[in-house]
Amino acid sequence: VQLQAYGGGLVQSGGSVRLVCTTSGLSLGNYAIGWFRQAPGKGREGISCIRGRDGKTYYADSVKGRIAVSKDNAGNGVSLELSGLKSEDTAIYYCAGIQGGCPAPYYRDDWYVHWGRGTLVTVSS
Repeated sequence: VQLQAYGGGLVQSGGSVRLVCTTSGLSLGNYAIGWFRQAPGKGREGISCIRGRDGKTYYADSVKGRIAVSKDNAGNGVSLELSGLKSEDTAIYYCAGIQGGCPAPYYRDDWYVHWGRGTLVTVSS
C-alpha cells in the first residue's frame, strides 16, 4: 500500500489550495483516508478523515467551513481543498490510510497504518 500527497506550494493569504492523495495497492472503498498537517515547530494535527465506503467526512474545528475533502471517483484518490488560507495553515500536509472506517477519534495519528510523503503548503501574507 502506498499513498502520496501532491499539490502543495506557495499560496497567498486568502487563497485556496487543492491537494491530492493518490493511492495504490488498496481499494479506496475498503479504506478511510485521513489528512494531517504539521506546522513548523508544532505537533501533527489531524484535520480530516473520509470514509471510502460512502464518502462520509470528518473535519477539525480549525478548518471547518474552509475545507472540502472528497473521493476522486475516477480512481483511487482523495482530494482536499482548503480555502481562506491563513498563515497558520502553513504546514506539511500528509495523507494516511486505515482499513475500514475512520477511527474514533479520527484525528489520532497512531490509528493510521499507511502514510505517504507530505507536501508543503506555504501561505504568504
